[in-house]
Amino acid sequence: MKNLILIRHAKSSWEAPLKDFDRPLMKRGILDAHDVSLNISEYLPKTYIIWSSPAARATETALIFAQNISYPLESIIFKDDLYTFDEKQLEKVIKSCDNSFESVILFGHNEAITNFVNKFGDVFIENVPTSGFVSLQFDAESWDTIHKGKTHKTIFPKDLK
Repeated sequence: MKNLILIRHAKSSWEAPLKDFDRPLMKRGILDAHDVSLNISEYLPKTYIIWSSPAARATETALIFAQNISYPLESIIFKDDLYTFDEKQLEKVIKSCDNSFESVILFGHNEAITNFVNKFGDVFIENVPTSGFVSLQFDAESWDTIHKGKTHKTIFPKDLK
């Protein structure tokens, strides 16, 4: 069994004249990330690794979640390949995971996340919102053989309002 939790980065700011990669979270994004991360503990596997896109908004989101679920910040693995909006690239990165890890929490970007959860989950999600949490389970022994799995749980900021 493989468990994959995908979390879309929190709401980011377009106000400053920055490159897309460098855009920070806005206040609402920070609050939403805290809200969701404080409501996921019962849906987390016993052990897991955290992977994140190195983009500022994904990094900041991963740090908020890690603090709130008591995950060591220095253990977050930043993968350049996760700065992608393409689900095929996201799939390639996920399928490259070492099989010694049963569970991965991944922080990334749309459209890749929404398209990936719709391809690999069993519940259609029109759009995974910012700070959205989607947990998928796969009946597979190896990451490179994952196929259609089960959408175990979704938690979106609007669910907590």
